[in-house]
Amino acid sequence: MHRTFITFLALAALALPMHAKPLQVFILAGQSNMQGQAKVSTFEHIGMDPATKPMLDEMMGPDGKPKVCERVWISSIGCADQEQTGKLTAGYGSSQNGPKIGPEFTFGLYMQKFTDAPILLIKTSWGGKSLNTDFRPPGAGPYVFNDTQLANFQKQGKDIEKIKAEKVAATGVYYRLMIEHVKLVLGDIKRVVPSYDTAQGYELAGFAWFQGWNDMVDQGTYPQRDKPGGYDAYSTVMAQFIRDVRKDLDKPKLPFVIGVIGVGGPTSEYGPDQQRYKSTHQNMRDAMAAPAALPEFKGNVAAIRTEQYWDRELKLARAKENEVKEKAKKAAKEQKLKPAEERALAEKMRAESLTERERLVLEKGVSNAEFHYLGSAKILGGIGKGLAEAMQQLRK
Repeated sequence: MHRTFITFLALAALALPMHAKPLQVFILAGQSNMQGQAKVSTFEHIGMDPATKPMLDEMMGPDGKPKVCERVWISSIGCADQEQTGKLTAGYGSSQNGPKIGPEFTFGLYMQKFTDAPILLIKTSWGGKSLNTDFRPPGAGPYVFNDTQLANFQKQGKDIEKIKAEKVAATGVYYRLMIEHVKLVLGDIKRVVPSYDTAQGYELAGFAWFQGWNDMVDQGTYPQRDKPGGYDAYSTVMAQFIRDVRKDLDKPKLPFVIGVIGVGGPTSEYGPDQQRYKSTHQNMRDAMAAPAALPEFKGNVAAIRTEQYWDRELKLARAKENEVKEKAKKAAKEQKLKPAEERALAEKMRAESLTERERLVLEKGVSNAEFHYLGSAKILGGIGKGLAEAMQQLRK
């Protein structure tokens, strides 16, 4: 009888629903690169490199289509006109000319390898948004124009009071939208995760931030951006952003991973045509990573350098292709060719100058501009995986 009872308990335990464990909730926020501009058509390029082929195997199902996660759900705003919800798969990147992915796809795929609990991703991402204004947290105070900006406005004959009023109206708008949406989803989880049971509860498990471009190119806000410490103001606001998110979501030690902008790859590998950007790019990257080194954030904030996921083969092939384009353009001008003749010459020179492999990686690996990580699923997939791995280290 005793043995029968034990067997019954064992079978009952096996029959418990998988979702009995608390739902693990992760917030993903940022601008266009958190949205994700990598077309699904670039997935094939991932498998062309033995080093990333295992990642492709995680992303694709036996049917040759992107996997649909059975334990990961997502609510996303900012990527499309309306909120997108459902089980995580490819297609939750930017909706323009999709389907596309951002870091969310591989982030979710790898987080489910780290836990057997169900997962919910809440993604809030809008293109072209800054931390200094759009995502500015309340604790950072109002945006203050510097003397150089004000002098330039006056010189240009602009209405300074109107500009100040517009800045006040724009400040913190997307920070508030982000927090409001997180609270909206958490207030009715079953709307996004149909199998959710309030008895199981949820845990706010982590926050991933991936942004930076609009601040990096903002000469007005950061007039000394090419000098050491030129982006110190970003570091200050980023640290306050972490504090305010934790306060507003009532999670004092919420694990926080900063995806440091890395467009172009390591600055130490910049070519001659990139040297003029080198100090600015490096200063921004160091400023983004700086909050993770603050004593108050030790062990609960991490920064990953996304430059490490930049594809070198793709970069070299693209540089070579651009060089060929310039030569073709110069030759066409000298020969006074018509547009159709110029295009034919450029294609001929490209076919002669690039190897078959170079043409193939460009065809399969690129779907957007360089500032969008070339629209490469190999790069953005690596970033999502890296964010997940860094998050898991903090959670340990």
